[in-house]
Amino acid sequence: MNSLAKPAVIKPRALKSGDKIGIIAPASSFNREAFLAGCERLRQMGYVPVYSENIFDRDLYFAGTGERRLHELESMMVRDDIAAVIGVRGGYGSNYLLPGLKFDLFAKHPKILLGCSDLTSLFTAIYHRNNLVTFHGPMAAKDIAGGTFEASSWTNAFQAAAGWDIPMDRVETIRTGRARGRLYGGCLSLLAASLGTPFEIQTDDTILFVEDVGEKPYQIDRMLMHLKLAGKLEAVRGFIFGEMLDCVQPGKQEYTLQQVIARLLSEYRVPIVYGLRSGHVSGGNITLPMGVEAELIAEESTAQLKILEAATQIR
Repeated sequence: MNSLAKPAVIKPRALKSGDKIGIIAPASSFNREAFLAGCERLRQMGYVPVYSENIFDRDLYFAGTGERRLHELESMMVRDDIAAVIGVRGGYGSNYLLPGLKFDLFAKHPKILLGCSDLTSLFTAIYHRNNLVTFHGPMAAKDIAGGTFEASSWTNAFQAAAGWDIPMDRVETIRTGRARGRLYGGCLSLLAASLGTPFEIQTDDTILFVEDVGEKPYQIDRMLMHLKLAGKLEAVRGFIFGEMLDCVQPGKQEYTLQQVIARLLSEYRVPIVYGLRSGHVSGGNITLPMGVEAELIAEESTAQLKILEAATQIR
């Protein structure tokens, strides 16, 4: 299906100074001090962080029971005084929320949803059921707490810039080309894990962004091959890989991950770039609006990712 034939995306309201931001923990438990540092940083930025009293609960390695985490997310969505919802951290556990999640809430109460890592499973499902733009990028207890997120993409995404360029200063080209499509994706482990479930990813006519952390090259190969065998790469218009932090084989490695990717994707005659810092990164976490129209231009020595429409709206 051509992306232009799809229903128009739903765009949340742009952020403004004084807005309340809901903080949620849909996955793993987290460090309290880092969480509080993230809340303080949001205050310094002019926002009002809001969180539930039981966000510090623990259940095994989760931030409380699945019921607690589900109620937390849905409660934040229906509150008219909350402008955005940001994850504390990823880890594991967001998939527990999917079977019971009231997906209609996200279309009825559209607001900014920001996070990465394990939240990929939530955000891709929400996008497919509501066509709501979501945002892949910094989270409260890490990048926001440390102030290590990229400012221009945050501002452009959340203040309704009509179009802008994503910072690509450290990105290298694996294959040249030019492509246009909906920007889509997230953490590779979660994208692959969706296959065969009711929440399976849909990648046709997208510029597919994938990133991960601490996976060996053969494991990246295996997950990409899984997507390939499932038919999820055939209609992708362009590929963007993240920083792929610590995705190396221990000991001597006589090949690069870029070579692994180039070999596996060799049959797809589309642009491929590597090194975009969003998600699991060493610093400067970039906010990516997922679901908006974008253009990828990959040349031998440079690459550009142009966001072609506003990701939020003034209202």
